[in-house]
Amino acid sequence: MTNTARHIPVMLNEVLQALNPMDNEVYVDATFGNGGYSEAILNKAQCKVIAIDRDPSVQKRADEMKSAYGARFEFRVGDFGNIDSLVSESVNGFVFDIGVSSMQLDDGFRGFSFAKEAPLDMRMSMNGLSAKDIVNTYSEKELADILYLYGEEKRSRQIASKIVEYRTKKPIETTTELADIIYQVNPKHFGTIDPATRTFQAIRIAVNDELQQLQDGLSGALQHLSDDGRLVVVDFHSLEDRIVKTFFNENTKPKVHVSRYGKNKETNEYSDLPFSFCSKAIVPTEQECSTNPRARSAKLRYATKRKEQTNE
Repeated sequence: MTNTARHIPVMLNEVLQALNPMDNEVYVDATFGNGGYSEAILNKAQCKVIAIDRDPSVQKRADEMKSAYGARFEFRVGDFGNIDSLVSESVNGFVFDIGVSSMQLDDGFRGFSFAKEAPLDMRMSMNGLSAKDIVNTYSEKELADILYLYGEEKRSRQIASKIVEYRTKKPIETTTELADIIYQVNPKHFGTIDPATRTFQAIRIAVNDELQQLQDGLSGALQHLSDDGRLVVVDFHSLEDRIVKTFFNENTKPKVHVSRYGKNKETNEYSDLPFSFCSKAIVPTEQECSTNPRARSAKLRYATKRKEQTNE
C-alpha cells in the first residue's frame, strides 16, 4: 500500500506486545497517520480498529485500508483530544503515537521542518492558527514563553527578541527564514543538533495545542477502556513523556507488600484508581534506531485497566 515501506511505525513490535490484540475485540489507533499501527493490529488478530486523525491528507490512506479490511476498519476524522466524543464504544485497547508524523515532516509544503523551504504553517489539521500567525503577531513575551515552556529553549528571550526585530521590516513567511533568524542567536555547529530544533518544536506544539490534546486524549481513552484493557503511548520528548508518566502513575494502584508474618493493614485509599499496572519506559532497540532514526528519542509506556472498579 502507498508509502507503507517509507513511513515505518516506531517500536511496532513493542506496541503489539503491549497492546496484545485479540480476536473479536475493538482497538483505537488514536494517531492514524499512514496506518502502520492499524494495519499491524488488524493483521495480528481478527479484531476491529477505529482509527482517528485530524490531518485531512491521510484520507486516501484510510480509504485504502477500508477497501482492504472492510467492516473491521473504521476511520473517524478529529483530534484525539476529543476521543470522548469520537468514540462511544467500549474499547479493549488504545494506542497513541504522539507528535508530528514522518509524513508531515516529509511534506515540504506543510512547514514542519526547517530542512526544506516552505510556507510557515505547521497545522496538523490544515486549519486554524498557523505558525506564521504566531511568529508575526504574538508579543515578544508570549513568544519567549512558548519557546521556553514548549521547546525548553535556554535562549528563548534572545530568539523572541530577534523575531520581533525582524518582523518590523517584513513578515516572516517561510521555514528557512525563521531558521536563519534563530541561527543569528544560536549558530549551527557541525555534529550537534540543529539549533532551530527546539524553536520549531515549541511553535508546532503551540499551533496544534499538543500537550493539552495529549492530556485530554488520555483522559478520554480511560473513560472508554474496558476492564483489563490496555492504553499504549509512544512519545518523543520530555514534555510529552512527563504528561504520560504522571497520568499513568496517578491512576495506578500501587503494589502492596504482603507480609508472611504479620497482619497487613487494609486501606481503601487507592481502591478506586483505574489502572492495576503501568510499565516503566520502554526504549527502542539499537537495531531499530539504526534503521529508523525517528525512533531514537522514542519511549513507550502502557497501562492496564483493572477488572473491577468497585472497592476490594
